[in-house]
Amino acid sequence: MLEETILNHLMSNEQYARKVAPYIEPEYFENGNNRNLFHKIADYLNKYNVAPTKEAVVIELGNDTSLTDDQYQQTVETIDRFAPDEKTSLDWLTEKTEEWCQERAVHNAIMEGIDIIDGKDSKRDKGSLPDILSKALAVSFDQHIGHDFLEDTDARHEFYTMEEEKIPFDLDYMNQITKGGLPDKTLNICLAGTGVGKSLFMCHMAANNLTDGKNVLYITMEMAEERIAERIDANLLNVPIAEVSQLPKPIYDEKINRLRAKTPGKLIIKEYPTASAGVGHFRHLLNELKLKRNFIPDIIYIDYLNICTSTRLKYGANVNSYTLIKAIAEELRGLAVERSVPIVSATQTTRSGYTNSDPGLEDTSESFGLPATADLMFALVSTDELAEMDQIMIKQLKNRYNDPTHNKRFVIGIDRARMRLYDVEQSAQEGILDGPLMDNTTFGKRFEDETADKFRSLFDE
Repeated sequence: MLEETILNHLMSNEQYARKVAPYIEPEYFENGNNRNLFHKIADYLNKYNVAPTKEAVVIELGNDTSLTDDQYQQTVETIDRFAPDEKTSLDWLTEKTEEWCQERAVHNAIMEGIDIIDGKDSKRDKGSLPDILSKALAVSFDQHIGHDFLEDTDARHEFYTMEEEKIPFDLDYMNQITKGGLPDKTLNICLAGTGVGKSLFMCHMAANNLTDGKNVLYITMEMAEERIAERIDANLLNVPIAEVSQLPKPIYDEKINRLRAKTPGKLIIKEYPTASAGVGHFRHLLNELKLKRNFIPDIIYIDYLNICTSTRLKYGANVNSYTLIKAIAEELRGLAVERSVPIVSATQTTRSGYTNSDPGLEDTSESFGLPATADLMFALVSTDELAEMDQIMIKQLKNRYNDPTHNKRFVIGIDRARMRLYDVEQSAQEGILDGPLMDNTTFGKRFEDETADKFRSLFDE
């Protein structure tokens, strides 16, 4: 019944035909005559770009020498039953057609799998089963084929005025430079030297997201799961990290139970061996978490990007670090878009960038393709002067959310014992905010001296 309804509307409703015909495969039809009829309709649509008339299809069937007289007669009788139908909802019919395509695709995939298992398919083996099933499960109607600038003005204006859902920071200036937090489908990178605070920054943010009721996935390839959890414990339980292991079990349980009562969010920490996992592994992990724990993350942290692997490229004689790191960044951003979450990761500075008090994009280690791919990139800078004041400076390097020249540099407080970051008084920003040389600070004086030395060496050359 549904097969004939679909064929009827493919011939009589051109709007419906244009929506669904590109997604229907001939093998979806169980009835062989209906399959032949769809072939004729689809060929006509592709060749003449209009829905065929009943007469045109009958003539095409008559010219098909592969059909028997019985097949021709039965198909013509089916066409004779067709009539224009203006009462059936186009949206309802499109939805039912999509469901039918999905069911038929899965059914056919299962039958193909049985043939492979039984050895009836000599061209494919059992290793092809996951790919066959995944393609069948991915069948869907994607009606969006582009934004019409002059016709889609209502949708565009709604997008402009719509309040975008973001993952906020608990740091005022980070919210300012991102216009309220990190949006979905983005890759955000923290640049810093060894020991400056990349993991501390991500652990603090993960802890804040959890207390906000978000589901957080923290993937670590640098430290053990327990070490990351220890840092987050120090942050959330307000206990110096050196004392976390000394907490008596009853007190520790009491603090955790209070935390559990405050937030509906979950935090999952997953460890992979260094340089052994990439987006393929992360995608599998996300599927497993959804299936086994009903866990879908709102944000993902990856500690850190440079020690991930690429699913497309393998490091070797023909793949340099620039290409490899760029590929990893592109794959991570693709995962963010696919799962509609923000991804936060980190990267190391170069050797010269480690001692640079004003790092730039050129100080990104291994690949300049990373900043080219990221949506937000910022550097963490620590100096002796800042360390004495329990502060760390953040410098914007790239920002697709806001003007990167506004609040280009600012400082935040850092409590390394409790693995925490916090806002400092506005007076601490004097000479830092938007000041290219930060003239009023000792740090700024040193920056001036470093800049002068750079220019002097250029002229000496």
